[in-house]
Amino acid sequence: MSVSVLHCGSAGFESACRIPALPATHRSHGLHGHSYFATVRADLRPDWAASVGGFAGGEVDALRQLMTSAVAPLDHQLLNDHLPDPTDENLARWVRAQLATQVPGIRQVGVQSTTHSGVDLDAAGQAHVWRRYRFQAAHQLPHVPLGHKCGRMHGHGFEVILHANADLGERALAIDYDHLDEVWAPLHMLLNYQCLNQIPGLENPTSEVISAWLWQRLKPVLPELSWVTVYETGSSGANFDGANYRIWKEMTLDSAVRLNHAPAGHPLGGIHGHTFTLRLHLAAPLDAVMGWTVDFGDVKTLFNPLFKRLDHHPLHELAGLPDGDAASLAAWVLREGGAVLPQIDRVDLYETRGCGAIVSRADAQELIPV
Repeated sequence: MSVSVLHCGSAGFESACRIPALPATHRSHGLHGHSYFATVRADLRPDWAASVGGFAGGEVDALRQLMTSAVAPLDHQLLNDHLPDPTDENLARWVRAQLATQVPGIRQVGVQSTTHSGVDLDAAGQAHVWRRYRFQAAHQLPHVPLGHKCGRMHGHGFEVILHANADLGERALAIDYDHLDEVWAPLHMLLNYQCLNQIPGLENPTSEVISAWLWQRLKPVLPELSWVTVYETGSSGANFDGANYRIWKEMTLDSAVRLNHAPAGHPLGGIHGHTFTLRLHLAAPLDAVMGWTVDFGDVKTLFNPLFKRLDHHPLHELAGLPDGDAASLAAWVLREGGAVLPQIDRVDLYETRGCGAIVSRADAQELIPV
């Protein structure tokens, strides 16, 4: 199986800023501050880690260190001393420029100014602005088998992320968070504290159906819309881009690990551990009756035997694993998980927030993860 590998690194910084391009009455025009979080995802050469003083398998640690160094000049500073207009997009472009000579194959650079908003630059340098929204609602799935828990009326604190390509269209002003708020507000009024089954078009309100329903209503008023993400729970959800559906299931692993190629005395060469975040991505056609691509419950049940081999175990002892680094582990999960769930086409594995690896089948649709 041919796969692609992205290594991921991240770093946070605390900074003050003002955005002078905004109207004087706007809340972000004046001096304020954020806990920023910056990420990079890169398609690295096999010898890259050694070229920056690291070792094979140590790419995640090397990227984390480079990201920390890149944003260090911004930490506890006034961003306007470094950028005349320090929007999230401009900060992402600044971070990308700092990394450009040291990190080959950059595929994405992102900056979050809050937990519910940020900007991701794709491989072409186009800026995807995203904003997270929440609504509380009840639903039931009418076509599930008898006894399925989702057939009972229940509820969720749903989350929706709207992604818009700010470099598309001919709008006089770039897409910003306020504009996303404006287009979301009418939909929030329709969905919040409602029974979704009673809303026309949502008679079978799966995550996939909700994402497509939102797309159909948002795209005419937001032509720059890139895709819609719907979280049904904190660990599962769906994406829709106008044509393709994808779902994911996320879980955590409290596991030990060791890196085989770490130099003598290096802490990563000894047994250590993480609360890993593992996210399985699945792509399949939409079942016209069930309204889903794959049942989240089936994903959990079928993957559970493999999960039990990973959680609370020394991962570096897995049969067939060449090393204990995040990329090797994610590739192992993709191969083994694909044997029981062939719809899996991508596996994300993070050691810490934003630091890890993404391994995809070569034919997988590319999405910017948030």
